[in-house]
Amino acid sequence: MPIREIELEGHIIDSGVLPKVFNTILDKGGDFEVLEFDIGKRKKDKSYARLRVEGDDETHLDKIISQIHRQGARLPEIEEVDLKEAKSDQTPPRNFYTTTNHKTWIRYNDIWKKVKKIEMDCAIVLEDGEAYCKPINEIKKGNKVVVGENGIRVVPPERPREKSVFEFMGSHVSPEKPSETIIQQLAEKMKEIKEKGGKIGFVLGPAVIHTGCAEEVAELVKNGFIDVLLGGNAIAAHDIERAMYGTSLGINLEKVEPETKGHRNHLYAISEVMRSGSIKEAIEDGKIKEGIMYECIQNDVEYVLAGSIRDDGPLPKVITDTQKAQHKMRKAVRGVDLMIMMATTLHSIATGNILPSYVKTVCVDISQSTVTELTDRGSAQAMGIVTDVGTFIPMLNDKLFN
Repeated sequence: MPIREIELEGHIIDSGVLPKVFNTILDKGGDFEVLEFDIGKRKKDKSYARLRVEGDDETHLDKIISQIHRQGARLPEIEEVDLKEAKSDQTPPRNFYTTTNHKTWIRYNDIWKKVKKIEMDCAIVLEDGEAYCKPINEIKKGNKVVVGENGIRVVPPERPREKSVFEFMGSHVSPEKPSETIIQQLAEKMKEIKEKGGKIGFVLGPAVIHTGCAEEVAELVKNGFIDVLLGGNAIAAHDIERAMYGTSLGINLEKVEPETKGHRNHLYAISEVMRSGSIKEAIEDGKIKEGIMYECIQNDVEYVLAGSIRDDGPLPKVITDTQKAQHKMRKAVRGVDLMIMMATTLHSIATGNILPSYVKTVCVDISQSTVTELTDRGSAQAMGIVTDVGTFIPMLNDKLFN
């Protein structure tokens, strides 16, 4: 049987990396023997393991190694990365390396170079001696693209070793968690990030408006706890509808009952913004005097609204070209320390796909399947809080401001 040695280093026990590698080898039909195992004795000490991995043949072994490589395993021998030129735009060479969202380095000219702008399901391109992560639609003819898996090192995130909300990683999709305790810890983390000059992003679905939380979210924007906001046409349209007519999808939010002919209010709101030319101009015209979008404009908070096929209108500045929307979202989330996603499956998963795994991520949704789907798509760092945003948001504000 073909045999290869691999190494693992870091907090590989409490982060679950070591058992995950063991399970992957066995699930793929291979076998392993632990040749060396050095366990870190203190919290800051790293552990080290060296394994001998066996496969049925070279092809089978390559598949096993490829899988565990993405979990942090590396070959002891140091090899240079393999590069090939792209022959045309948006067409990387065959067998190009597809990235994870973990921190990644490539070995080039005997130097380990960190891959910048890392995200999952992209290619690695070498430009001017630096390594960049690029989606395939941004590959240009002549780009030097990494192929195969030689000379690549992947480092998955380690479980936080401080007492915090993010210690729930690993068993994080459960409606039985003590929500108030988690929200308290999340509020403390948000304060800590802002005190250090960090950046917090929010992804919002229209249920935030439907459940009557527009004022609370606007307060978060006004007080500097939201640095970038991502969503679709609906979150902005219904926020503006509420600000102009007091309804959301025609439901009077004070009386919590349908308003006569209220079903047309969101269309009227979109029409009024179009008549002004933009959300900012509608504010200047005095049409919009409160709400999430109002506070974003007034406090110069960046927002990206990515459209979908079902949108009404859409509002001005909603990006209907999906590739342009992806590009704008990628730029907006750069440097974010914490991303909080609320009540939107579509935009939560889309944002999760472009975030590095070291960005702390919280997904809040009434549906457990949304949180599970986000994790299954590769955003393993996402911690889920299964609850109604109508309960979550007021409680978060209470912990932040009282």
